[in-house]
Amino acid sequence: MITLLMFNHLIKTKKMDKSYQSLIKGNQIYAETKLLQDPDYFKNLSVGQKPDYLWIGCSDSRVPANEITNTSSGEIFVHRNIANLVIHTDTNLLSVLEYAVKYIKVKHIIVCGHYGCGGIIAAMSNTHYGFVDNWLRSIKDTYHDNENELIAVADSVARANRLCELSVIEQVRNLAKTNIVQEAWAERDLHLHGWVYGLSDGLIKDLAVIHNQKEDINNIYRFDMMKPLLQTAIANSAQPELSGSAAEDKNH
Repeated sequence: MITLLMFNHLIKTKKMDKSYQSLIKGNQIYAETKLLQDPDYFKNLSVGQKPDYLWIGCSDSRVPANEITNTSSGEIFVHRNIANLVIHTDTNLLSVLEYAVKYIKVKHIIVCGHYGCGGIIAAMSNTHYGFVDNWLRSIKDTYHDNENELIAVADSVARANRLCELSVIEQVRNLAKTNIVQEAWAERDLHLHGWVYGLSDGLIKDLAVIHNQKEDINNIYRFDMMKPLLQTAIANSAQPELSGSAAEDKNH
């Protein structure tokens, strides 16, 4: 005998299953549409990727990198986290960064925040949200460093928007401080960008943050990329040359 509670559960489960299945149906429509446009689309896509851009964006579902830049699959390598942060102990982000810079050899890295970001708003308050408080700590640090400017902004929305911009600028600086980026700068051009996306108008604002070489950051954060190579060369040159029987004994 089916009780009212069981019946409600079945109805709820059916609705959830229908919602879930809509994603699979959407995928089928997507695949069929692409094949109609280009029969070799997925064949070409499966060969590999060589994007020029690494996108570091927010996990917010309203800010999809490809959609808001009108780009296709394969054009942007993407990493997303809450409030698009670049934290020097985040091994997930650093792994993505190293792969994109060293192996894909992207030409541009874009940190893109967005106005109305929940992470930014949460970091501005004293509310305890749980584990995420630890993640948002760096935004609070940015607020603290720019407190006089932010307090002077009377409107709370405008203040949050400005903190969003300041946080993006800080994340670009953090990128420039990594040995991954600086190692690339020693070999080639690599451009860092700070953007903010507007949910209300769909437009991207370029913050014009200039960090395209290690000279753009404070000296203490600059790595001497030639030093390890010089140390290796000096160590090799310091090895005494073996001659005659000594060399033969070493070979044996």
